[in-house]
Amino acid sequence: MGMKYTQGSASEQEIYSHLMKCNESFITNLAKRVNLEEYSKKIFEKAVTFEAWSGDTLVGLVAAYFNDPDGQTGYITNVSTIRTYMKKGIALELMNMCIQYAKQYSVQEIKLEVCKDNSPAIHLYKEFGFMDYKNKDDFMLMKLGVSKLRLIKPY
Repeated sequence: MGMKYTQGSASEQEIYSHLMKCNESFITNLAKRVNLEEYSKKIFEKAVTFEAWSGDTLVGLVAAYFNDPDGQTGYITNVSTIRTYMKKGIALELMNMCIQYAKQYSVQEIKLEVCKDNSPAIHLYKEFGFMDYKNKDDFMLMKLGVSKLRLIKPY
């Protein structure tokens, strides 16, 4: 079955279920950092979501907040793929969708936070042109200026 990509179609419960399935895949267990029920609710209510579906299962998710009062900055709060679907270009496609959305709405900058030990994610973000600008404990803060926004062709 082929992958289906959508924007804003996942329910709060589908987001929660997806994050539960991905929980152990995060270098720092996600449930140890946030309350997954509250986080799912916040994503559902306040984030723009970019989703990958295999049948009825949400297998990939990028969630970003574009609610900056001046409309200049977006913040990617989540990039996750269920383990069995990793390394298939899903995160890359979802990041492309997120960047296209940012361009469409004239966002000037996109920021994100990534665990310093997550080399595959850091590599992906750098491919898109993200640059690290600050360290915060075990995390690296990265940003991408709109003039540098670019899309990556799937491998």
